[in-house]
Amino acid sequence: MKKLLCYISLALLGGLTACTDTINLNIPKGKSYPVLDAWITTETGIQTIRITMSVPYTSEDPAPVVSDAKIIVHDITSGDSYPFTFSNGAYTYNASSKPIGVVGHVYKLHVEYQGEILEGLDSLNRVPPIDSITYEFKKKEESYSNKEGYYARFFAKDLPGGTDYYWIRSYRNDTTRRLEDAFSIDGLYDSGLNDGGPFILPISQSITDYSKPFQLNEKVIVRLSSLSKRSYDFLTQVDQQVNAGGLFAKVLENVPTNMQNTITNGKVRMLGWFGTSAVSRAEKTIK
Repeated sequence: MKKLLCYISLALLGGLTACTDTINLNIPKGKSYPVLDAWITTETGIQTIRITMSVPYTSEDPAPVVSDAKIIVHDITSGDSYPFTFSNGAYTYNASSKPIGVVGHVYKLHVEYQGEILEGLDSLNRVPPIDSITYEFKKKEESYSNKEGYYARFFAKDLPGGTDYYWIRSYRNDTTRRLEDAFSIDGLYDSGLNDGGPFILPISQSITDYSKPFQLNEKVIVRLSSLSKRSYDFLTQVDQQVNAGGLFAKVLENVPTNMQNTITNGKVRMLGWFGTSAVSRAEKTIK
């Protein structure tokens, strides 16, 4: 991006020599903040919460892990509490026998850190099942990305009777690394137009990485998650920041947090988000 802007500037100035000089920016390190990554779901298994410290923009070092916090998830609706314990770089709770998340319940994340208490709230909303996954083989000249392979699509219907917010994430073969993320309101990009209808084509086809489509014997995995309105706003803003690029990219801006310090005149500020989701999953192997 810097080189592109440099070339454009030179062209406007009359075509001087190529811009190849390296510029070392002296950017202040700034203050480091704890950053939360916490998402509770309706799935069984290990539920994980991570807290790391923010690092300077130009740093190539990994973010330091916060290991001395006390974390409890409270189900405000049922009164149940779930203490998380720290091990191997993360805080975990074993929900193998019973999931934490219940549709319609409200949850509070309680974090004790450096003698202060920070808390965040989120509501866990409903999610429809994924009906099926299909795929179509396209030759190089047939595909939009000029890449030969299999292009997948999922089928699901929005739940009728209210505005629903969704997060669609896809994987290849396993869930260790995501492929694509997409977001939807009632199966569309806006509310009030498709209540109870199917997810529209651009969204349902968003599960393929167009730069590297699926190949024979690879597995397509789709995860459809519900979101509260506030969590939807947070994730879509993060997505815009992460994928910002090009000459007309959106200006970077601070992403909000729902973690509030409950101590009067408390000094600790926590970034990140506490969210909850009901989850539907589906997978299909390319044959």
